[in-house]
Amino acid sequence: MARYTGPVCKLCRRAGIKLFLKGDRCFSPKCAMDANRKPYPPGSTGQNRRRKLSEFGIQLREKQKARHTYGVLERQFRRHFEEAERRPGSTGENLLRILEMRLDNAVYRLGFADTRRQARQLVNHGHITVNGRKVDIPSYEVRIGDVIAVSSRARKLEYFKMLGEVLKRREVPAWLTIEPEAMSGRILNAPARHDIDANLQEQLIVEYYSR
Repeated sequence: MARYTGPVCKLCRRAGIKLFLKGDRCFSPKCAMDANRKPYPPGSTGQNRRRKLSEFGIQLREKQKARHTYGVLERQFRRHFEEAERRPGSTGENLLRILEMRLDNAVYRLGFADTRRQARQLVNHGHITVNGRKVDIPSYEVRIGDVIAVSSRARKLEYFKMLGEVLKRREVPAWLTIEPEAMSGRILNAPARHDIDANLQEQLIVEYYSR
């Protein structure tokens, strides 16, 4: 399966904001977006780049921010957008809701992983179950009432043994609930726009694809 394998800090620098792609490192002085490090676009001319973006450039950058935040490649992101268009309601909010309800994102939101990239790896390796059945497809769309859990075999791994105590202190979004002892969580409802903390302007993405 194709995926981005380059340096993720460059994605934050290109977007101009923190995308929180490296877990705890993003909250430390080691973050590339720290004022004392490299808060400018990558490349040899990044520090001197002052070119004003066109309307298209602004829309493209917002679409790329969304893609990189959720770790989705272009073809799959376009499919998510087309699905959002087919559903009733605001296309932009539908798109964010679809991205939030991907299995890899739900695993990340529940605190089973520090980043969405790590969550995707846990799913790919078969460590996650949905309603008691192993699901190894990161883009699988969870539904209201679904129970997401760490498989019984995976709980024997050192990573999940250490994770148990961390989960007891972890807060999850309002559309989820978690049972730390059972290492499982449930989808209570579809996330509303105010439940999604991604720093995105979804209307710009809609305008990009509506050109």
